[in-house]
Amino acid sequence: MASFADNTIPADFSGTVRLFPLPNLVLFPHVIQPLHVFEARYCDLLEEAIAGDGLIAMVLLETGWQHDYEGRPAIAPVACLGQVISHERVKGRRHNILLRGVRRAAIRREHPAVKSFRQADVDLLDDFYPTSTSVQRPAMQRRLVELATALLPTGAGGQDSLAELLSGEVSLGMLTDIFAHTLGFPLDVKQRLLTEWNVDRRAAILSDRLAQLAKRVPYPLDAAGPPAYPPRFSLN
Repeated sequence: MASFADNTIPADFSGTVRLFPLPNLVLFPHVIQPLHVFEARYCDLLEEAIAGDGLIAMVLLETGWQHDYEGRPAIAPVACLGQVISHERVKGRRHNILLRGVRRAAIRREHPAVKSFRQADVDLLDDFYPTSTSVQRPAMQRRLVELATALLPTGAGGQDSLAELLSGEVSLGMLTDIFAHTLGFPLDVKQRLLTEWNVDRRAAILSDRLAQLAKRVPYPLDAAGPPAYPPRFSLN
């Protein structure tokens, strides 16, 4: 398996991204997602990415994608720009990669169909921390950790992984993204959390959703409950 240098987003980034739309995955910054790539158009996309900047924008397909999957079905307005950090060719023209989420990307304009895969111009979105806010961020961070801890499995390393995560410097924005990606939320909720670049609002949405989830699951989820971290391979 080939590994790649951590160059993140190059200084000369043009604002044009390769789009990798999927109906069942919302990627977030700060997390690592395994992907098994086999469709010809996405193999083309990956080959170009690993020969260049290694960047791929994961974006969720909108409801109704089944009617035009082979074409250009509607996509969500905000994607997550990811960077390939490892790559392995497997039998046939297939690939296993690890993709690390780097930045939110608001889609400004999609390009005409000149390649086998889709492309778009995007605006990169940094986490926004309002200077005037009613959110007490240290208290909010503690609440999110408490709620997530109650939902994580006591076995299979779930709470150990959380403790390891929190042992370092973790911002509120990073914490919300990791929880949003790894805990058991529906795709529409995950997309709403990805779209929200205001960290205080994102944290409030996540807190409400975690509290709702805790009411439905009155005991820690077992090992089959929350997704593994890093999550298991997703197929394209």
